[in-house]
Amino acid sequence: MTNPDIKAVVFDLGGVLLDWDPRHLYRKLIADPAAMAAFLGEICTPRWHLAHDLGADTEQSCRELAAAHPDRADLIMAWSERSEEMIAGQLDEAVAVLADVRSAGLQCLALSNMEPDKFLLRQARFPFFGYFDGCVISGNEGVAKPDRKIFETLLGRYDLEPAATVFIDDLAANVAVARELGIVGIRYLTAGTLRGELRGLGVPIPA
Repeated sequence: MTNPDIKAVVFDLGGVLLDWDPRHLYRKLIADPAAMAAFLGEICTPRWHLAHDLGADTEQSCRELAAAHPDRADLIMAWSERSEEMIAGQLDEAVAVLADVRSAGLQCLALSNMEPDKFLLRQARFPFFGYFDGCVISGNEGVAKPDRKIFETLLGRYDLEPAATVFIDDLAANVAVARELGIVGIRYLTAGTLRGELRGLGVPIPA
């Protein structure tokens, strides 16, 4: 039995469609690159931020961390107050791939680790969200990639057949879990390679 034709394509957001990086903001606030790296590696760390992706209130989290580091309070609060400056913009070529997949008639979905309130801001900020038939956001689910539970939520909610579903993410660990569940996983490198890989799977989009 051959695999069914691809029916749905699922996109990660940050790193695929959005140029999200806390350094976009903190370069404006900390002039010395080494000091900025130390701040993001020791205070506003990825592990600390994971709680936000799991649904913790970002402002409250920042206030608690600022209380522990009063000399860095303004920098810490900027994480909440100026969060949209962490996004340099959309990644136009990847958004064009999304638009072409949508035009080809396939179901388009988003699966992303993101805070619920920031998701609402970005949904209003970037028109490409209109291409999606649905979004599964970690902060709304209380579980984040690469936990397989969020992939299972995606499959169940939208009645997806794993072998007929493509998942695109910039992180290898997330792609690996998708593949364990039988989903066709693509590691995002560039929009050009993504376009070629989708075409190779039979997705009818322009070269």
